[in-house]
Amino acid sequence: MIQEPNRIFDVAVIGAGVCGSAIARQLCMHDLDTVLLEKEADVSFGTSKANSGIIHGGFHHPAGMLKSLLERDGALAFDRLHDELGFPFKRCGILVAAMHPDEMKTVEHLYRQGLENGAPGLELCSRDRMLLLEPKLSHEVVGGLFAPQGGIIEPYRFVFSLVEHAIANGLTLAVNFPVVSAVRETGNPAPHWRIRSASGTEVRARYAVNAAGLFADSVSRSFGAEDFTIHARKGEYFLLDRLSPAIPDRVVFPVPSGVSKGMLVIPTVEGTCLLGPTAEAVEDKQDLSTSNEQLARIVASARTLVPTVSERDVITSFAGLRPVLGDDFYIDLSKIVPSFVQVAGIQSPGLTASPAIASFVLDLLRSAGLECSPKKTVVPLAPRLRIRDIPPEKRQAFIEQDPLRGRIICRCEEVSEAEIVEAIRRGHTTLDGIKFYTRSQMGRCQGGFCSYKIIRIIMRETGMSFDCITKRGGKSRVLESELR
Repeated sequence: MIQEPNRIFDVAVIGAGVCGSAIARQLCMHDLDTVLLEKEADVSFGTSKANSGIIHGGFHHPAGMLKSLLERDGALAFDRLHDELGFPFKRCGILVAAMHPDEMKTVEHLYRQGLENGAPGLELCSRDRMLLLEPKLSHEVVGGLFAPQGGIIEPYRFVFSLVEHAIANGLTLAVNFPVVSAVRETGNPAPHWRIRSASGTEVRARYAVNAAGLFADSVSRSFGAEDFTIHARKGEYFLLDRLSPAIPDRVVFPVPSGVSKGMLVIPTVEGTCLLGPTAEAVEDKQDLSTSNEQLARIVASARTLVPTVSERDVITSFAGLRPVLGDDFYIDLSKIVPSFVQVAGIQSPGLTASPAIASFVLDLLRSAGLECSPKKTVVPLAPRLRIRDIPPEKRQAFIEQDPLRGRIICRCEEVSEAEIVEAIRRGHTTLDGIKFYTRSQMGRCQGGFCSYKIIRIIMRETGMSFDCITKRGGKSRVLESELR
């Protein structure tokens, strides 16, 4: 947390989702003093945590759109970022499956659009080719599109890796910092923004970047900048157990509609499978509810693509809210106030585009007068060691280095006590923060067996009492009565 009230940062980035975190890391690769402000108790707790985790193939949007350019450039960066940061990532390829001959017209349009965008390796496919690429597809498929460079990642792990690397290179992270006001001060030592949180804590910075996702509109107004409205679009997902026979090898899209890319069947990089999302406009930006009605709708849609999808394999449901603002990304210097960059309306393919968005924002800041040079020395991110990644013949030696590595806390995902402790010592002290960092509580039992053990470890490592431990910060307390 910020300890120096008179410190003036070079840049304050507001919002620790995938875009804000990518921007913060990009800035920390330069000789800049950067602070990342997040209103939640941990990074990636907003839109980024409930993301499809797809690295898109570059064919869904017309050439000439900013999102198309940034999607192409961002997608190309993930192999390098994976090598540098170690987050789970796989280029498994994307299929768009046409179930009726009329849908092939749209598929051909997507193919031409992808070629115009410079998407590599696109292939128009016959029915036989589609079934060869993905045998679990419905035999009703008539053809489709294959994008071999498409991929999957674990989105929250990507965000954690970005922030960890940025912190290793000088980033200051301030969580529980909902921005409520900002004042431009022009006096000594230099013009800067005085940014205030709901609790009264203040941060000063010469430049500010608004990457606040669903709440970018209120942040913009708090700076006296552009007045726009972010609308929330809810997408519900359902997760299949890793033992489900329906999990495909590639991401499977339906032919898209005018509203969304449709409901997908998505193999996750850790071996489970996502179904969804829906696309429903909602008024409440906190509405993360799911319903049985949507489950039936999602499963029915998924079965048209992969017939072996079954409700029996669903182990949990969740929802995410996408920030809707027009058809394209809004990334630009404010035309109303100085030294303020807008990064708003970042829907799909925002995750894919995030590395390129970070570079684009750095260029905007430079054009506004920010002077910086790449650091001569960048601290690398140390690799994470997980018991489930160690070959059986090497596990004993691995455990001997730290006995906690041999104590399995989460049986479903094979997460050790050492990994839980590492997460806590890196500042993740909520159940969801530990879940996203380690994958504990993500398996078949959804934390039924391991949550109590994790609570005990949090208490031991932090000194927190049981009634201070939360699921995701704020008022989301897990226990209200004495532990027995």
